[in-house]
Amino acid sequence: MSQIWVDGTVIRGHGVASGQSAVSPYPAGTIAMQQPYFATLGLDLTGLHLATINFDIQPAQWRLLQADYSFRAVHWTELHPPEDFSFISCQLFWQTQTYAGYIYYPHPATKIQHFQSPSLLELLLPWIPTISYGVQARLSYRPEQIQIQAAALL
Repeated sequence: MSQIWVDGTVIRGHGVASGQSAVSPYPAGTIAMQQPYFATLGLDLTGLHLATINFDIQPAQWRLLQADYSFRAVHWTELHPPEDFSFISCQLFWQTQTYAGYIYYPHPATKIQHFQSPSLLELLLPWIPTISYGVQARLSYRPEQIQIQAAALL
């Protein structure tokens, strides 16, 4: 299968996925809370850090075409209605290492909090101790799964 590359910048997120936000109602983080539901539905996140890396590709934007996993109406919390999620395989290239994981996509139509820009990809990857905010990295993905274009073309 062919792979396409896109360069981006690691940026600070809301801190809700990781549980780092002081104002989040999810002190353990949303990913840790969602993980058992995803496992029951067939997606094993073992080996991945239970937080997201926010990967900004602006001025480009992305859109989902075909996910590896899509789950509808996941009722993972009593604090809001069920949400839809999709996961797309990817690889992040940082320094001399390759880290395999997923683009984590809570569908905006069912995600009532923490709007994300269409230039932002949330990545679920193994722990990367040397990565930090502001660094440039490269993401590899399959072109049949997501489309990335200049903002004016989407």
